[in-house]
Amino acid sequence: MSMRAVTMLPCLIGSWKEVGGGLQLSTSEAFGLNSAALKMPELMLKALGRPARIVNMVQLGKALNSLDNPPVKALFVYNSNPAAVCPNRNEVIRGLKRSDLFTVVHEQFFTDTCDYADIVLPATTFFEHKDLVPAYGHYYLQISSQAVDPLGECRSNVELFRALAERMGFDDDCFRDTVDSMIEDALDSQNPRLHGISRERLEKENQVRLNFSQEGTPGHADDDTLPANEPYLPFAHGGFATPSGKALFYNESLKSLGLDPVVAFTPPDESRHGSRASAYPLELLARKPDNHLNSTFSNLPSVREMEPWMGKLEMHPTDAAARKIRDGDSVRIFNERGEIILQAIVDGSVQNGVVAARLDWARLRPDARNINVLTSEKLTDMGNAATFYSVCVEVELFGA
Repeated sequence: MSMRAVTMLPCLIGSWKEVGGGLQLSTSEAFGLNSAALKMPELMLKALGRPARIVNMVQLGKALNSLDNPPVKALFVYNSNPAAVCPNRNEVIRGLKRSDLFTVVHEQFFTDTCDYADIVLPATTFFEHKDLVPAYGHYYLQISSQAVDPLGECRSNVELFRALAERMGFDDDCFRDTVDSMIEDALDSQNPRLHGISRERLEKENQVRLNFSQEGTPGHADDDTLPANEPYLPFAHGGFATPSGKALFYNESLKSLGLDPVVAFTPPDESRHGSRASAYPLELLARKPDNHLNSTFSNLPSVREMEPWMGKLEMHPTDAAARKIRDGDSVRIFNERGEIILQAIVDGSVQNGVVAARLDWARLRPDARNINVLTSEKLTDMGNAATFYSVCVEVELFGA
């Protein structure tokens, strides 16, 4: 689906004026931390003499198998499980199996990606290190304090990268920064929402709400600070980041990007190609489980017990009847990228023409696959994000 179709929809119904209304992909950018002080791009220029090449993780399969000049010869994985979460999984696995690819995985558990690693390094959990924690879905900045010493040989990201820098001969002062000083650097920002929020205050209060102006909030002066117990409604009276301050249904500036200036729905590729459309007539909703973070925690038995839909394919009765599929049948879901065997749940939880399944670790399944064998590496037209929900498939009885 085109990102334009998604982000503009709430404007049609006016829900941006309501608490929890509108549509927000993520609140993470609201925190405005001084990321440059942590990333230090000047080190990249010092080491390489140029900006480093950037590879979009969404297209990891293509990068590992097709990228040249030069090809990718080493992969360092941390805070992720690409063998499970990246689209077009079969291509990703083909790349990870390359004999000339050196792969290091820094992990807490033996994930799908660990199966293809040359070296697995033990990582700490959030109980074992201190961290500054922003959020994706709220406006509270938090400190996560270390509760226990790291177990065994586990190291945090900071300690691991510090040790690697030392062994590789980098002697810049930043590699000796303490975690506390790095937190202070991150908070040293010009963002007014961070005014008055210090490491010491966070350590005392544990969580602090960002500073928001009353602007856009009914009944308050624009120069007052919004009390923590009152909702933040940034667009209740306009205030959109456009020249007019209004939401735009027609955006002339998109033309310069080669995009349609009018909100539109872009159907999946497969539904626009004649015979391919008839071969894969169903749209797949590749859902995230309710109790996992992408694939994190999916290996824990207690968490898996809370996910009765794992290994299941939700279908509408009309689609199931047309394929002689009954509730509980084993079915094969497939397209030109791959296939997976799941159990059909025919209960009308999805609309006609749509099927749905949840992400899981492949190594925990009998066929060693997950639904990302079906998803595409195609990028959205805005943001270059994944198109997990623009995938067409066909379903048939398995073993019939």
